[in-house]
Amino acid sequence: MVEFLTHNFVPLLFGGLLAFLLSGFPVAFALAATGLFFGYVGMEIGLFPPGLFQALPLRVFGIMQNETLLAIPFFTLMGIILERSRMAEALLSTVAQVFGPVRGGLAVAVILVGALLAATTGVVAAAVISMGLISLPIMLRYGYNRTIAMGTITASGTLAQAIPPSLVLIVLADQMGRSVGDMYAGALVPGLMLVGLYLLFIAVVAIVLPKWVPALPKEARIYSEPSGASGHRSLLVLLVICAVAGWFWARNHEAIINPLIGRQMAPGGDEVVIMSISVASVLALVLALLNRLFRLGLLSRLAEQVTFVLIPPLVLIFLVLGTIFLGVATPTEGGAMGALGALIMAAGRRTLSLKLLREALESTTKLSIFVLFILIGSTVFSFTFNAADGHIWVEHLFDKLPGGQMGFLIVVNFLVFVLGMFIDFFEIAFIVVPLLVPVAQSLDINLIWFGVILAMNMQTSFLTPPFGFALFYLRSVAARQDYTDKVTGQLIPAVTTAQIYKGSIAFIVLQLIMVAVIMLNPGIVIGSLGEPVKVDNQAVQELLRDMAPPSEDSGYGTEEETPSAEPSADGLKPEPEEAAPAEVDPNKALEDALKPKGN
Repeated sequence: MVEFLTHNFVPLLFGGLLAFLLSGFPVAFALAATGLFFGYVGMEIGLFPPGLFQALPLRVFGIMQNETLLAIPFFTLMGIILERSRMAEALLSTVAQVFGPVRGGLAVAVILVGALLAATTGVVAAAVISMGLISLPIMLRYGYNRTIAMGTITASGTLAQAIPPSLVLIVLADQMGRSVGDMYAGALVPGLMLVGLYLLFIAVVAIVLPKWVPALPKEARIYSEPSGASGHRSLLVLLVICAVAGWFWARNHEAIINPLIGRQMAPGGDEVVIMSISVASVLALVLALLNRLFRLGLLSRLAEQVTFVLIPPLVLIFLVLGTIFLGVATPTEGGAMGALGALIMAAGRRTLSLKLLREALESTTKLSIFVLFILIGSTVFSFTFNAADGHIWVEHLFDKLPGGQMGFLIVVNFLVFVLGMFIDFFEIAFIVVPLLVPVAQSLDINLIWFGVILAMNMQTSFLTPPFGFALFYLRSVAARQDYTDKVTGQLIPAVTTAQIYKGSIAFIVLQLIMVAVIMLNPGIVIGSLGEPVKVDNQAVQELLRDMAPPSEDSGYGTEEETPSAEPSADGLKPEPEEAAPAEVDPNKALEDALKPKGN
């Protein structure tokens, strides 16, 4: 029996964890209980030393003192305050007025607002429920195909997992031992590409099947001018002016920013994009304020509404991300600034109240405790797992796979996709990812690239039956019975669960296509991180040799190796001058040695 336990300890450890999870036991306590129970068994059979868990209290305190994890409550508080201040309703109604006159305009509005909510609220439930309550009745009212309507709402709500500042990116960065700022920078372009892929899909549907995505009728457009004009021309002019300002800033970003922060190297592309959009957004807000303050009448009602509703959250997003990418603030500090900005925005909209603040703080505390307890439970589990050399066992599972890096990535993504059908993304991040990181490192896979691939894959877990949470969120607010529309007076049939599930299929395929694109083109992720420093190992060894103190038997500094001084004119050797000892800064010398040659 002891021999069987010794040879099959790691598989039995996973079997015990699976049994705990299937019993309905909370994940955090299931992880901790499995680790403690099998750790005790391992000590009893002599597999582990008796003091296996002596360092556990220090590890728990280390988790509690991890400043990186502070970004989670800050960004969560920011998102909940913005969501409870009814920002989603204003965004949806305004963006729908902008794109409503074209086919598929409502779907485009839902996708764009979903991306904005993802970058501000970061809460999938809030995004899906808000858009389900507001946009779904409008889509059904004006004849949208139900598959497209359901899929657009659920998929747009899940963008919070892929677009910074995403909570899952913070957790992945912590589990992989990488910078949250680098993870954000790597995920920004893929997240925006996924939004573009959604929009392209709607455009194709609008061309091929125009009846599925009809335009908004004239009577539904509420921000028209007294002359009957829609106001889109004024909005277009404002957009062109701000775009020119953003382009000018992009051309001169390095010359403006580098002297301010004392930087020598060229800025990253993501930083330039974020700051250019920030400048354009601030300019639009200033022009709209001047137009209203001095009653100039240069902007239409639609242009003013779009500016005052859309620009403040955009400015908040880009200022938070911009300061992180510039290196002015850490992700934790950026999250704190975002939470403060959300409070200011809610106060400006006159929706901030003591009740709202209390609810937001309670929700933030619950989510933070949830994440922290799972992390502590996974730490207890990892103690036993690592003591049993579980990482070697996992490596042996993958070392025979054909295809090297690509074969490993394909198998891992298939595994994560299947697991996402049954368990939450937090559980995948805390249980599965730590097991895969050592194997990825042994295959020389860039962990930022690996993390972004996993984040994009885990986004599908909200859409895949049977436990796709976004599907459940929409089911909770969609009509379960036939009802009469208040505007048109028509009888609208109930929304079925099968229609919601069917609508997610096309967008799951789009997300998997995006995962494949990132796997085949790692430059999309790591291209914005800058060139890694190339270390000259020989230079480091020489530097360390030079810094070592001379010893009597080393041969250095002996009379034989000391070059003789040149004789003077009278044939006598001059008295050697006592050289002043040179002050060596080891850090500076090591930094110079690590610089790539030619710089």
